[in-house]
Amino acid sequence: MQATPGDRADIMPPTPTPTPAPTPPPTQTPAGGRARQAVFASAGSPYFSAVLALMAVVVILSNIGATKGVTFGPIITDGGFFLFPLAYILGDVVSEVYGFKAARRTIVITFLLAAFASFCFWVIIALPAADWYTGQAALEQTLGPVWQIVAASLCGFLVGQTLNSYVLVWMKDRFGEKGLVGRLMGSTGVGEFADTLIFCSIAASVIGISTVPDFVNYVLVGFVYKTAVEFLFVPVTTLVIRWFKRREPTYGAARA
Repeated sequence: MQATPGDRADIMPPTPTPTPAPTPPPTQTPAGGRARQAVFASAGSPYFSAVLALMAVVVILSNIGATKGVTFGPIITDGGFFLFPLAYILGDVVSEVYGFKAARRTIVITFLLAAFASFCFWVIIALPAADWYTGQAALEQTLGPVWQIVAASLCGFLVGQTLNSYVLVWMKDRFGEKGLVGRLMGSTGVGEFADTLIFCSIAASVIGISTVPDFVNYVLVGFVYKTAVEFLFVPVTTLVIRWFKRREPTYGAARA
């Protein structure tokens, strides 16, 4: 007997129901309940080496300039006042782009080089002067106190830069790429205050500051000036940081 269309429909196998795709597991987060957001480039790049070399030069020159007391009316500062904020701007670049470990390495290497420069100055001063050389007294006055400035700079910059880098990286870890201007300004205030207070406490006597009012003036002017300069240069620092981020291939790979 020939099957009718209805009979053929009855004997056709049922259409299989598609299996739903498995639901992906939830994203794992650390114990604090927040996924890590901060990414950094590898420190093994020529860009990092260039920033490290520039920072070392800036710190050494600022140590030499700081042996000269400078006054602008009632304002008391030293000859390295225009160089030292640049070291913090470079420190912000290293911390933001390469991370805390790279910043710590930069601080250590910079001050090893600064200490070596101070040792070289000591050797140069100690060498016997030629009979026709008339600059020995000026050389001793200029480069002789540098070891004390290096000691002050080492203590202040080590603490200040470490705090600056730590605060900046901590804020980046919490908020990711957004809020760059805020973390630059926040970390600067913390780092510069610690740096200025420690440095001025050691270096004040070297440049001839002996009274409490002058010391307070020295600390406040140094802190306000350095912080204000960094705040004014935040747009430039931001542009430089973005330039590094665009050109560091490992930074782009870390964000992918």
